[in-house]
Amino acid sequence: MALRLSPYVTLPGGTARAALEFYRSVLGGEVSISTFGEFGGVEGLDPDAVMHGQLDAPSGVTLMVSDAMPGTTSAGAGNTTLCLFGDDLDELRTSFTGLSEGGEVTTPFEQQMWGDHYGAFTDRFGAEWMVNGGGSA
Repeated sequence: MALRLSPYVTLPGGTARAALEFYRSVLGGEVSISTFGEFGGVEGLDPDAVMHGQLDAPSGVTLMVSDAMPGTTSAGAGNTTLCLFGDDLDELRTSFTGLSEGGEVTTPFEQQMWGDHYGAFTDRFGAEWMVNGGGSA
C-alpha cells in the first residue's frame, strides 16, 4: 500500500458514533466501528464507546474518529483543523453546507482573493473544518 495520511479526530465521550453517521450522511461511504467493550473495555468508559471508527467515502476521503478516554483531550483543542479541498465547487459547497449544519460557521463559503472558494466552521461535535478549492467557477 502506498503511504497515506488520514485525520484521526478524538471527540467528546459518547459522540463519535453520531459524528461518523453524520459525516457519512454528508460525504457518503461506509462506516466501520470497533468499541472499547470489544477489546476488554476501559474503566470509567461506556463499553459501547467508539475505540476506533472509520469513514471511507467514495471521494477517497478517509476520516478516523474515536470517543475521548477519560482525562484526554478531544476535538476543539485548537491545534488541528480538518481541511476538505478539491476542484468540484458544487461538491465543496454541498459538503460545507452539510457538515456545518448545527455547528458554527466562522467564515462563510465564498470566493476569496486567491481565486478559490473558502469557508471555515466548527461542526456540531466540536471539530474544526476548512473547505477550500473550486477556483473561480
